[in-house]
Amino acid sequence: MDTRKKVAVIMGSDSDFPVVKSAVGVLKDFDIPVELHVMSAHRTPEAACGFAASARENGFGAIIAAAGKAAHLAGVLAAHTTLPVIGIPVKSSTLDGLDALLATVQMPKGIPVATVAIDGAANAAYLAAQILAVSDASLAGRLSQMKEEMKREVLEKDKKIQAEVEKI
Repeated sequence: MDTRKKVAVIMGSDSDFPVVKSAVGVLKDFDIPVELHVMSAHRTPEAACGFAASARENGFGAIIAAAGKAAHLAGVLAAHTTLPVIGIPVKSSTLDGLDALLATVQMPKGIPVATVAIDGAANAAYLAAQILAVSDASLAGRLSQMKEEMKREVLEKDKKIQAEVEKI
């Protein structure tokens, strides 16, 4: 039996899929079990609330919620669970995602939602991985390796730029 914690990625609409694909990819890269669902805070509130309320007992360790415009999904899920909820405000044509950002980040006391950048799905997945890594040393090690690789890449780019500057 797989005892690893899963991460749920919940979209308010299937139109959010192009945004959340990168989150699913990051989670899969770290071998984190992921489930993807479409649930609406406004159109299927019972399903969303029920999912959140039973998420812990169903093996989840974090929930990522992506929604645009009114973007109440992350807050509704957070109201029904004690698991960490990470909100992804999705850019819409109306206000370029500012409406979703404000709706996601402005939560009442006691109902926290960690919020990433507009369309910041990859960072939502990295944050979920870091949350799970608190109790998973192997995952923590893989995250550390990833950050070391990022560091090496930046240092290599700096070295190349310094070589270009010398030619000027």
